[in-house]
Amino acid sequence: MSETASKLVVVVLDGLRYDSARKFLGYMEHLVEQGEVTCYQVQSQLPSLSRPLYEVLLTGTPVARNGITANHIARLSHEQSVFHIAREAGLRTAAAAYHWVSELYNTAPFNPITDRHQHDASKPIQHGIFYFEDHYPDSHLFIDAEYLRTAFDPHFLYIHSMNIDDMGHKHGGESKQYEGSVRAIDGMLATLVPLWRSQGYHVIGYI
Repeated sequence: MSETASKLVVVVLDGLRYDSARKFLGYMEHLVEQGEVTCYQVQSQLPSLSRPLYEVLLTGTPVARNGITANHIARLSHEQSVFHIAREAGLRTAAAAYHWVSELYNTAPFNPITDRHQHDASKPIQHGIFYFEDHYPDSHLFIDAEYLRTAFDPHFLYIHSMNIDDMGHKHGGESKQYEGSVRAIDGMLATLVPLWRSQGYHVIGYI
């Protein structure tokens, strides 16, 4: 393992619409305007459901191949994920994420008593803090992620937020509550992205 290997933070903002991102993620839009980051609009694969798309995103395989066809399919992935590839390359992995990510790559079914905190170098996600309620505060999530980053120095850190999606389901994508959840995330990213970049991390955001 090379200690000089590049490090990457991936932030997934579940349920965030492209138009809302461009309108309400003010700090990130500023970085786009300054030419420091690039924004791409991509087309999601179908079905546009959470668990299937986690698998698509993290393995690069279509639903027809990977078999994670719906949200209720709660089993370990049969595919090679980014976590697997990084671990096999001798790199450190970590995730602060919804418990479905643990069920896909570490252990299924998820037991909140035993599986919320996971630290096992033999697992694809070697260090993980997993939440199991959609309203788990994003402010807490990013603190979880920072703990993992500073304590274990991962080469690949995956952060998965659910508050925007939760507000969309409860109040609609045009609601003030939805907008507020996006603006709150923007404030967190405005604090953390400069820190991550100053410490040599590349940052990718998915919405």
